[in-house]
Amino acid sequence: MAIEDLIPLDVLYGNSEKKKKKKIDKEAMGSSLMRIPRMNVEVVRDLIDLGIREIFELSGRAPETIFEEIQKLKPTTEKWKLPYIRMAVYFSEVKVADPKKLHPQVWVDP
Repeated sequence: MAIEDLIPLDVLYGNSEKKKKKKIDKEAMGSSLMRIPRMNVEVVRDLIDLGIREIFELSGRAPETIFEEIQKLKPTTEKWKLPYIRMAVYFSEVKVADPKKLHPQVWVDP
């Protein structure tokens, strides 16, 4: 048995770098917006930054307008978030959501 089997070489020679913990957005994760099936945490963070904290606040809003507001706050916002916003607005406007429509891929532009 070699010493490398007992002690990793990077620790032995002082090159140990602790793994950085992935930052978790606890506010977004605990938001009621996360009750929307398949909702993305980054999109929830963007909605919270806009002041939208509850599902009912999405009802009656145009997803494209919400996306444009997010882009004004964060100009580097990527287009992949728009289907999630569309899905969230749909979820907020129906009493019983169609499970087939609760996938972001359904809301992608053709």
